[in-house]
Amino acid sequence: MTISHTTYARIGLMGNPSDGFGGKTLTVQIADFGARATLHESERLRIIPHPRHDPFEFESLQRLHDIAEQDGYYGGTRLIYATCKRFCQYCREHGVELHARNFAMEYDTNIPRQVGLGGSSAIVVAALRALMRFYGVGEEQIPLPLQPGLALSVETEELEIKAGLQDRVAQIYGGFVYMDFDREYIAEHGHGRYRRLPMELLPPLYLAWIPHSTITSGKAHNLVHYRFDNGDREVIEAMQQFARYAEEAVEVLEARDLERLCALMDANFDLRRRIYGDEVIGAENLEMVGIARSFGLPAKFTGSGGAIAGVLRDEERLAEVQRAFEERGYRFLRVTPAGANGGG
Repeated sequence: MTISHTTYARIGLMGNPSDGFGGKTLTVQIADFGARATLHESERLRIIPHPRHDPFEFESLQRLHDIAEQDGYYGGTRLIYATCKRFCQYCREHGVELHARNFAMEYDTNIPRQVGLGGSSAIVVAALRALMRFYGVGEEQIPLPLQPGLALSVETEELEIKAGLQDRVAQIYGGFVYMDFDREYIAEHGHGRYRRLPMELLPPLYLAWIPHSTITSGKAHNLVHYRFDNGDREVIEAMQQFARYAEEAVEVLEARDLERLCALMDANFDLRRRIYGDEVIGAENLEMVGIARSFGLPAKFTGSGGAIAGVLRDEERLAEVQRAFEERGYRFLRVTPAGANGGG
C-alpha cells in the first residue's frame, strides 16, 4: 500500500502580519508549488532523507559550504520526524488507537525556500495528512479546526521554531480562506474562525520572488512582538488596521471592486513598511515592489518577505512585466490558484 499527499504553497492576500497578533487574514493556496509526502508499508519504520534537501554527500568542501550557506543545516527530515512524533502523541492523549503496521516515508518539495510561501508547513501538513490516511484517522478523531494547531505544534513545540497559524489553516482547509485569529475566541474554542470563500471571487494574480533567498524574519518579528506585548500604540493600531484590510477585502471581492482591492494591497504593504522599516523590509523586496508599481500593479508580501503578490490588472502586458522582473534577477509567474481540498 502506497499513500501520497501533496500540500500546496500559499500566499497571503491581505491582513498579514496581523495573524500573529490576534488579527485577520485572507489567504489562498497556489498549485504552482507544493510539497508531497509519500508513505508505504515497511517492516521497520523509516524516514528517508531527501537527496537534495537533506544531503550527506557532497562534491567538495566548497560545495558543502555553499549548500549550508544557502539552505542552512536542516532540510525536511526533521519536520517529518517531528510530525510523526506529534501525531503519535496526539493519538495517545486522545485515546485514538493506531494499528501496529510500520511505514517508510519520504518527501519532495519544489516550494521556494525562505520567501514566505509556507514551504515548511507544507511538508508538515503533507506528512500529517499521509499519516492520518495510513492509520485511518479522520476528522472524527482530529476535528478539522484543530488540525492547523496540531500542525503548528510540530514546529513551535517540537522544534522551537517561531511560527503562526495562517499557513497551516490555509493548507489544511485548502483553497481561498478568510481567517479570524481573535485571541479570546481561540482561548475558549482552541481554534480561530475559519471560512472558505468561493474560488471564483479571485481575480488574476501574479507572484514574484527572490531566488535563493536567505531572508530571516525572526529578529524583526520579535521586536514588533515585543512592542505589541508592551502596549506600543503604533503597533497595536497597525495590527488592527491590517485586520480591517482583510475584512474590507472580502467585501470588495464580493462587489468585484478590483480597483479598491488593489488599493488595499498597496496600503497593506505601505503600513507594514512603516512599522518594520526599510532596513527590515530589505532592498530586494523594495525593488520588487517598485517594479510591480511601475506597471501599475499592486504589491504586498505573501508572508514574511522574499516574495510579493498582487492583482494582475493587465494580462496583455504579462510578458513585459515578467521580463522586467527577470532582467533584475527575480522570478515571476501568473498564479494558478489551488482548489479547496488542500492538496491530495
